Formats: sequence, structure tokens, C-alpha cells
Amino acid sequence: MRLLIKNIKELLQVRENNIDSVCGAEMAVLPKIDNAFLVIENNLIADFGTMSDCPDDKFDNIIDASGKTVLPTWVDSHTHIVYAGNREQEFVDRINGLSYEEIANRGGGILNSAKKLNATSEEEIYNQSKVRLEEVMQQGTGAVEIKSGYGLTVEGELKMLRVIKKLAENYPIKIKATFLGAHAFPTEYKENHEAYIDLIINEMLPKIADEKLADYIDAFLETGYFSVEETERIMEAGKQFGLTAKIHVNQFTAINGIAACVKHDALSVDHLEIVTDADIEVLKGSKTMPVALPSCSYFISIPYTPARQMISAGLPLALASDFNPGTTPSGNMNFVVATACIKMKMTPEEAINAATINGAYAMGIAATHGSITKGKSANLIITKPLTSYYQLPYAFGSNLIDQVIIEGQLI
Repeated sequence: MRLLIKNIKELLQVRENNIDSVCGAEMAVLPKIDNAFLVIENNLIADFGTMSDCPDDKFDNIIDASGKTVLPTWVDSHTHIVYAGNREQEFVDRINGLSYEEIANRGGGILNSAKKLNATSEEEIYNQSKVRLEEVMQQGTGAVEIKSGYGLTVEGELKMLRVIKKLAENYPIKIKATFLGAHAFPTEYKENHEAYIDLIINEMLPKIADEKLADYIDAFLETGYFSVEETERIMEAGKQFGLTAKIHVNQFTAINGIAACVKHDALSVDHLEIVTDADIEVLKGSKTMPVALPSCSYFISIPYTPARQMISAGLPLALASDFNPGTTPSGNMNFVVATACIKMKMTPEEAINAATINGAYAMGIAATHGSITKGKSANLIITKPLTSYYQLPYAFGSNLIDQVIIEGQLI
């Protein structure tokens, strides 16, 4: 099928030559073409340029985008979309003054989600999760990483990863699966961390590898959760099974976790609400992408990732939603981009780069997603008529998306 989008007011994130990511001052540059056209053929971007060069061939479908902006779909490199039930009561508990730690100590938090997930059938988890996936696709997300981590048992983790695999098989959106057995210590292992890590390494990982259920491995490297040393063991074990690390780190405390992640060639380090000068230095020149999750900071009232400090130091930065039932029950990347501008003082150009090309890097899919480049997947957002693309973060409460194309298909 050949599709033409014509009269595009602004075609954003145009990269003639594919790049992996942008960093530092480059993040403020968002290449675009005004009064543009774009051609999709065989679900790929085949051509684009100014309307003066628009082809007059025959097309199966033509979309007139007069007054509208076209940009790559969002790439959400950190989510927990697969889960059972919700944690609405904890939302009210936080309003009433309980901290994240206090809720966890009462059996809430991750352990609460694990209890619900293990009591729910695989089919029901799939049915709940596909609703969330369909919603984020309609909100402009065209590629998404999904983590396990609410099983915390061999069967529970496998069940989650099988659901992620089934979603990937049934929907056009690009999905990467991350094994997060090291999300929290189950109650029965609270005093015996060694035994639970042995379970992850010796029982969970071999079965996950046998069924080819994961692309990446993750751990919650944080005070009161998994130590630097424990996380290093998990990263090393993941490598043995071909799983690159993508690690939760520096959400509440800085305990030299980022240095350990860089040492083990982690693809990304995610959260980073607390960042030290030493953390910034160790990230410089590394292949590890820092990922900020601003809607988590918004929802549980913790600090925001210091984007200005990091970008000024020459680092790249990606944005992701952290969609999960406890601390970010939303996968709306439009809100993530707006919040990054409003609360983290990122420019619209920086935020869009962070949520597209740098997000693709953090998912390991920069070769196929994240920019308007010939030969890349046809993953596009077509907005409603806009004064300029600045309106996307400015009008943060409005739905400004008209159409979404994922892998060449109109959603």
C-alpha cells in the first residue's frame, strides 16, 4: 500500500541520515520541513520533502494535513503496562500523608501488585493490559518497552512475560520485553536476599531464556531494595543469557549505582530523580542513556530529574512514562513531554528529541524508529491544526492528535 500525506504544515524530526541519539546542545535542535509531504510504502517511510517536490503518482490513500504537524510517534522506553487490578487506595493513602516507604512497609506498593497478579489468570491479565496498550497507541505511542516484576515468583514472572509476548504478537506496535524479577524482595525472602537472587538467576532466567521471553534485564537498584552488589550479580547473570541491562536507579538515593550500571554496559539508567556530579561524570562518554520519568515525579511528589544540569554537561536524555499501577497510572507521553517542559525546563525541541530518537536508543530500536528517515518504520503522529508544534506541550490538557499511524497502519 502507498500512502501520501501532503500539505504538512510542519514535518518534525527529519533526519536524512540516521543517527542513534542526540546529546547536550544537539538536543535543542529539531530538524523540520515546512509545507511538506511524506510517502509511506510497504509500511516504511519511502520519501519526504517540500510540497514543491511532491510526487503526482497514484496512491492508495491520500491524507491532506493542511495546518497540521507530523512527527514520529512517541517511543516509551520504560513501562509496567502489564499488571492486575489497581492501587487506588494507595493514591488516597498518599493524599492522607503516607510516604512511598510507609505504604510499602504496610504490604502495599510492589508487593500489593504482586499479590494481585499471582491471583489473576494469564488471560485476565492480558485482557486488562491490552486495554492500556490500545490507549497509549491512540495517544501517539508507537513503540513501548514493557517490564515484568509484579510476579516475584517463577510462575508469576513467566506469566507476565508471556502476556507481553502475546501483546507483541497481536498488535502492530513495536514491543520490547524486560525481565524485572528484581523489583522487590518477596515477604518470604525479606531476610534472605541471597536465596531470592539465586531463584532469579538459577530458575527464572533459564526458563525465560528457553522461551525467549525477554530482551532486557532490570533491577530496582535503590536503598531498601537491591544493593549495588546485588544488582551487579543480576546484570552479570543477564549477560550470560544475552540480556542487556536497563536499570531503575537513583529514584530516592544516590548510592553509586549509576557507575555500576555504566561498568556493566547498561543500555539505560532510568528514574534519576537524584543525580550527583559524580553520576554525571561517569555517564559522560558512556553508551548508557539516562531516562527521566517526569510523570512519576508529578504523581508521587518527588524531585524531577535535573534535566538542565545533565544537558548542560553534554549528556543525552530520554523521556518515558513509567506507566504502572502505583506511582504513574498513565502512559500518556503527550503529558510526559509537557511535564518535562513545564517542570524540568526542557525546551519543546529537547523534550521531543528525548521522547522520540533518544527513547528509541533507550529501547535499542534507533535503527528503525524515532525519526523521519527513509527506510524507517512508518510510525507517525498527525496532529490537529496547530499554530506551531510548541502548542503540543503548551496546551498540556488538550488532545491535539488527529490520527496515529503505527507500522504503516492507521490506528
